[in-house]
Amino acid sequence: MLLHRYHRHGDLRARDQLAEEMLPLARALAGRYAGRGEPLDDLVQVACVGIMKAIEGFDLDREVRFSSYATPTVLGEIKRHFRDKTWAVRVPRGTQELQLQVAKARDELTNSLGRSPTVVELAKKIEAPFEDVLATIQSADARRARSFDEPMGEDSTLGDSLGIVDAELVRAEIRVLIDGALDVLTTRDKEILRLRFEEDLTQTEISRRIGVSQMQVSRLIRQALARLRMNIERAPSSAVDAA
Repeated sequence: MLLHRYHRHGDLRARDQLAEEMLPLARALAGRYAGRGEPLDDLVQVACVGIMKAIEGFDLDREVRFSSYATPTVLGEIKRHFRDKTWAVRVPRGTQELQLQVAKARDELTNSLGRSPTVVELAKKIEAPFEDVLATIQSADARRARSFDEPMGEDSTLGDSLGIVDAELVRAEIRVLIDGALDVLTTRDKEILRLRFEEDLTQTEISRRIGVSQMQVSRLIRQALARLRMNIERAPSSAVDAA
């Protein structure tokens, strides 16, 4: 009735009343994406925009309930919000869309498995290549940029630390060599080394995270380090001097 009054007679009060009555649906759909880096109130606002678009686009001649039509419209609006508005650093659109699939699959697998899923399990769930899923998980940090006003101590901020002398400057040459040598490694090998030497995870913890056995992790670490060492030793001294 409200849709008929609005579309046939231009009754704006009917439109507003319908939008208000659909608010519980908007909140429920927004709640599906809670905890993914965006305030729930903001997601509800985006969902309400989807409701208004559904009201405007609904065809009275279609034999379908309005809620059935509105649901995919609202979900599409929320997904576009995540895809286009919440990235501090721009990444490829395909990666943004895959990130939403990964997040949904992670929630489903966590509920069914009773634990956090491995990258392999996520890749299998959404039928995507392991390397793409791994890169997508790592790209999640692009959603938020750190503020220069972020506290770094009692009397300093992140901005205060910029431009100061790097205490590890003497190790710059080694870092340059390692960064160049990393090109010989696969995405998975790089992630395993990062988990081992940056996050300081044990081989058993890494095996659970990546989805392979602890013995495989041990072998992969040894092989990756050997390839790095060989690549560094083969690097011409001129490249080091230039760096």
